[in-house]
Amino acid sequence: MKKIAAFIASGSGMGADAAKHLSSKGYEIGIMSSSGKGEELAKKLNGVGFTGSNLSTKDIENFINKVSSKFGKIDVLVNSAGHGPKGEILEISDDEWISGMEVYFLNVVRPIRLVTPIMQKQKNGSIINISTFATFEPESAFPTSGVFRAGLASFIKLYSNKYAKDNIRINNILPGFIDSLPEKEIFKKRIPLQRYGKVSEISAVVELLASEGGSYITGQNIRVDGGITKSV
Repeated sequence: MKKIAAFIASGSGMGADAAKHLSSKGYEIGIMSSSGKGEELAKKLNGVGFTGSNLSTKDIENFINKVSSKFGKIDVLVNSAGHGPKGEILEISDDEWISGMEVYFLNVVRPIRLVTPIMQKQKNGSIINISTFATFEPESAFPTSGVFRAGLASFIKLYSNKYAKDNIRINNILPGFIDSLPEKEIFKKRIPLQRYGKVSEISAVVELLASEGGSYITGQNIRVDGGITKSV
């Protein structure tokens, strides 16, 4: 029986490449994005597409219901994200901090609430969140991302401990600078491998975490960053 993978906020970039990659490996695919690109890509992959926002619980619920109704299950959930507010640390307003929490933290919590009962019933599931290399070594260029994705790291540990008994796994991928964004020499110089990562290299880790080969990995934050982070 084919595995089913649902992708949220994955109309372009790393999420879209991972959806195409898993489709090539025989997965049935569902994709949601706010731009409409996810729905277009899903059609090309003979999957389920949906246009909606990961800031809307109702949109996510409608998407999850559409995928589970079509395929009868959801084996893999992949959460990507948009871009939150940036700025000088003390110049970020209360509303901008709240927006950062919505974009980088609650974007993951919302769909997990909905997909967990499905995976509990199946006694199987893998949840994969595309996060950031700056989770544990915050970057001033990405303040709201670093703050709330550090919180996401704590969240997945709490979740993994509780739901491991149901054979549900959850992990974060921490990408460095990836070629889905324009290359900047100032960032490239900091990377020990001396190049930006490829979206295909992120997709390969998504595949691992979705597969039986990754079935003993849970509650982890996996750096795929070319060595840019220094902490042990």
